[in-house]
Amino acid sequence: MKKLLAFGLSLVLLLSLVGCGTANSTGNEEQKQLKIGIVQIVEHPALDGAREGFLETLKENGYEVGKNLTFDYQNAQGDQSILQSITQKFAAAKLDLVLAIATPSAQAMASASKDIPILITAVTDPVEAKLVNSMEKPGKNVTGTTDMNPIKEQFELMQKLVPTVKKVGIIYNAGEVNSQVQVAIAKKVATDLGLEVVEATVTTSADVLQASQSLVGKVDTIYVPTDNMVVSAAQSVVQVANKNKIPIISGESSVVDKGALATIGINYKMLGKQTGEMAIRVFKGEKPQDMPIEAQKEFDTVINQTTVDLFGITVPEDISKKAILVK
Repeated sequence: MKKLLAFGLSLVLLLSLVGCGTANSTGNEEQKQLKIGIVQIVEHPALDGAREGFLETLKENGYEVGKNLTFDYQNAQGDQSILQSITQKFAAAKLDLVLAIATPSAQAMASASKDIPILITAVTDPVEAKLVNSMEKPGKNVTGTTDMNPIKEQFELMQKLVPTVKKVGIIYNAGEVNSQVQVAIAKKVATDLGLEVVEATVTTSADVLQASQSLVGKVDTIYVPTDNMVVSAAQSVVQVANKNKIPIISGESSVVDKGALATIGINYKMLGKQTGEMAIRVFKGEKPQDMPIEAQKEFDTVINQTTVDLFGITVPEDISKKAILVK
């Protein structure tokens, strides 16, 4: 009888321990569920690539949708009122982190929340955009990666590929901070290289075609910075430029894919992956205010071979041997 009672007590104790173990396991799984929001100002290949790279890095490091991660992706389609609604919705939700893609998204999200960790990417100058106190010490709930381009090198590439260039047209949205910063740098670089800049500004993507046409007969080349509005309508620039034999140098490779001549620029998918690595550090306890803004360390030289052939351009060997060729 005593043996039977002892066995019964042992069995009860064992079942209790198993039950506790199951409860703890479930609790841990619940704690591991991370909720993130992703807000993007507009769709175009560069920004899409940054988002894809970000999520790819998370998955490579064990953060998977349906397993321990949920995310809400919202695209404002270039509309500021929609953007405000998205960021206010994210601010009200109990999110673990928000990825804000491009300067307008980052500014709207930073205004909406001073508490949620915000990672930014595809932002040219986070200090000028008033997102952080400094690149080294953000000091706020915002950090991430900058897509500042090697503008000087891009203009030098322009001169090597089009040695006769004298006047450069620049198409940009004057209302976008990152574009203002790039154009200011481009104008200084152009002056140093003995080039004249002709500006064509837009306020909507529908203006891009007309802005491109306004440069015909006035410039020898066109420079397209990483302006979200212009890049989203880049096909219009390419159509006008190639028809009128005006080579385009762009700030990033998606415009080259569409027919621009060349770039030395950002690989946005890699920039997104780099931002994803920073997100993992935040998940593990680091604070955005203590994490310096990061820049891409290497840039790709990308040349469109079809456009080279169209213009009859001879690409110097020192450029061709390191370039990525697309058609």
